Amino acid sequence: MARPRVFISSTFYDLRQIRADLDSFIRRMGYDPVRNESGKIPYGKEQKPEEYCYREIESCDIVVAVIGGRFGSQSQQSAYSVSQSEIRTAVNREKSLFIFIEKGVHTEYQTYLKNKNNEGIKYHYVDRIEIYGFIEEILSLPRNNPVHPFETAEDITEFLREQWAGMFQRFLQEQDRAREVSLILRLDQTASTLDRLVQYLSEQNETQSDALEQIVLSNHPAFRRLAKVMGFSFRAFFETREELNKLLETFGYTEEPFPTDPKLSIWTRELKSQNKVASLKVRDELFDKDGRIQPQGAIRWDDDWITREVQDAYAAPEISDDDIPF
Repeated sequence: MARPRVFISSTFYDLRQIRADLDSFIRRMGYDPVRNESGKIPYGKEQKPEEYCYREIESCDIVVAVIGGRFGSQSQQSAYSVSQSEIRTAVNREKSLFIFIEKGVHTEYQTYLKNKNNEGIKYHYVDRIEIYGFIEEILSLPRNNPVHPFETAEDITEFLREQWAGMFQRFLQEQDRAREVSLILRLDQTASTLDRLVQYLSEQNETQSDALEQIVLSNHPAFRRLAKVMGFSFRAFFETREELNKLLETFGYTEEPFPTDPKLSIWTRELKSQNKVASLKVRDELFDKDGRIQPQGAIRWDDDWITREVQDAYAAPEISDDDIPF
């Protein structure tokens, strides 16, 4: 089974124990560590050894870079050290890169920023000032990678454990989103196909167009909405306002002859056992001038077009003898 390959980049002699601890941690995580001293980098005779290190980074999934106080081996291709060039290669290849800076170096870096123009200053934690110049370059990149100070190898491994767990959790979320996007794309394709089908059949003849309208009408959102607000356990269906009225009458609803809102039709029913009144409100725009339900394409559907509410029934005030005017 394929496993993530993790490249360990750092100077060797001052950080060899850190490198060994990282190698052990990466193996326990089930990943494949890649470091020079373990023989994991295949060298050839056509190019310089450092070039094979840079090429190996391209085949790795993650790069863990550790910056200490030693500059290390000078690159034969640039003014950087080999370990610095490895980091630059990971940045250029847009690898998942985690950078760790020895705590003393990280703290003294602030002193460097305040004294860059002071050529006579001596630094305690680094053997060459170019290390601080490289850190400044890394931190100024427009797309920064995680940079974390450390004192022990455990500081590094704990940080990586949390980061990699977060990366895996994000990967799972992205898989879910990918499935959702795929479903939406398929639905869009289906809708596009149906639109073309409607257009084609409409152009063929009126008989086929009428049959298609019936298919589209059977899936009108008004039917689902009515069944939901009324609590029906069956599918509601009506083609005209008159059919809707008959359906509601079956359930004891009576249409109000003079609704307060001229754009609404209102049906009410007394719920005597609860001392309440249920009101069903339907917007008149749902129907055309002939009282037939309009296709969904002719209206912009909103669930507010069909609503139901239950209110307390009106109770007549009690009249005492004192209120009688004779």
